[in-house]
Amino acid sequence: MKPFFKRSAVFLFVLLFSAQAIAAAPKWELDPAHSGIYFGINHIYSTVRGYFEDFNGTVMFSPDDLAGSRFDFEVDVKSINTGNSKRDGHLNSADFFDSKKFPTMSFKSTAVKHVKDNQYLVQGEMTVKDVSETVSVPFTLLGVTVNPFDDKSEVAGFEARMTVDRLAYHVGGGKFADMGVVGKEVDVLITLEVTRKK
Repeated sequence: MKPFFKRSAVFLFVLLFSAQAIAAAPKWELDPAHSGIYFGINHIYSTVRGYFEDFNGTVMFSPDDLAGSRFDFEVDVKSINTGNSKRDGHLNSADFFDSKKFPTMSFKSTAVKHVKDNQYLVQGEMTVKDVSETVSVPFTLLGVTVNPFDDKSEVAGFEARMTVDRLAYHVGGGKFADMGVVGKEVDVLITLEVTRKK
């Protein structure tokens, strides 16, 4: 074999092997009925809690292939629900999320790292309104089991918690925080149930 063709063959083999390694992490289907993005924020002395009804995501995960694992999500801002339509309308207004101008929030992962035991860290870019920031989100792999309703598929569960400074993402002005009415820190809980064929 001539040197040129030999080098080309080696290059193609390495390229193919690398592509297979990157794609090795299995893709999981999000179960929206058993997943949620929840939040809580202080209002004077109480805690207002809510969630986003509509979101979609891509989950590719394997503890044995973190390089090929990823978590990408997009959230429909208008789907915010705090149990009070007047408050939800205010949150959608230009005073806070300005959902007409910025209809979605997103997170695109860049790396997944193992911390210890079933604890992991996903790094990525979170975009809210006109601000994109690199964040690190700790999450827990709750487990993987055979689907009780389909023995040819598996179910996995994840849980992540983080605290977000809403002012850093231009969600509301500082006046509400200065008045002591609405806190600036938002506690976020993300729970995911995902499935895949074995």
